[in-house]
Amino acid sequence: MPYAATHLATPPTREAVDALKGQAVLEFGTAWCGHCQRAQPLIEQALQPRAQVEHIKVEDGPGRPLGRSYRVKLWPTLVVLRDGQEVARVVRPQTAQELEEALAALQA
Repeated sequence: MPYAATHLATPPTREAVDALKGQAVLEFGTAWCGHCQRAQPLIEQALQPRAQVEHIKVEDGPGRPLGRSYRVKLWPTLVVLRDGQEVARVVRPQTAQELEEALAALQA
């Protein structure tokens, strides 16, 4: 599944994420977050050649249980998952290299 430009209307549950099969990137943030907006071109560039990686974009905030279950503190936070298990994490990526290194964990 390619890059997702918009946040899901209804976020998945932690149980649904834990049950995912294959490779995925769970992105936490908001549409109005400046850090999130600046990171979007980097995220899109990193995911573009990886059609097999599902991109799940979740709007986060106080009281949002999925973000709390991953202990998200800053946006954007990208959690790289293989079969529902975290294998890497990037918080507020500044370079494409940071994302590439995290996504490389999917192949390890």
